[in-house]
Amino acid sequence: MLIKYIIVDLHALLRDGNLKNWILDTISFKTISANKNTVDKKWVVVDADGQNLGRLASKVAILLRGKHKPNFTPHVDCGDNVIVINSKKIKLSGNKWEQKKYIRYTGYPGGQRSLNALEQFEKNPNSIIEKSVKGMLPKNKLGANLFRNLHVFPDSEHKFEAQKPTKIDLNKVN
Repeated sequence: MLIKYIIVDLHALLRDGNLKNWILDTISFKTISANKNTVDKKWVVVDADGQNLGRLASKVAILLRGKHKPNFTPHVDCGDNVIVINSKKIKLSGNKWEQKKYIRYTGYPGGQRSLNALEQFEKNPNSIIEKSVKGMLPKNKLGANLFRNLHVFPDSEHKFEAQKPTKIDLNKVN
């Protein structure tokens, strides 16, 4: 039944001469698929001062992946280069400084090693942010390439001033 009505409507459009306008309107709605050459990558600075680790990491992962852009394409690196500063001033809620574990394995029998968040933070304050963001990226070659666009610094100074990065306030980003 539905096909009969569609054919009737097309005949009415042909008879009235409005088919040309209808075809032009449908052609204007094209899906944009980005590729390596058409992607507009920017440099952005994110301040981690006073931010919760998980919320910061999820917003940074969105910026790295490019999901905030209208031409997001899942299989292309269309995200921005993200610089995270003040990683020493990150916050963890509750008792996560003592209870959160970072587990690694040496490759030998009985070689499982773990550090809590405070020990990992004292060893390298950047690694906590890097590990949490990496866990939110795809687990494939694309995720590895996206992770290379993340640069974390413990203080407010960074070495990417020549790229003229724009500062983003994460409290205003969805």
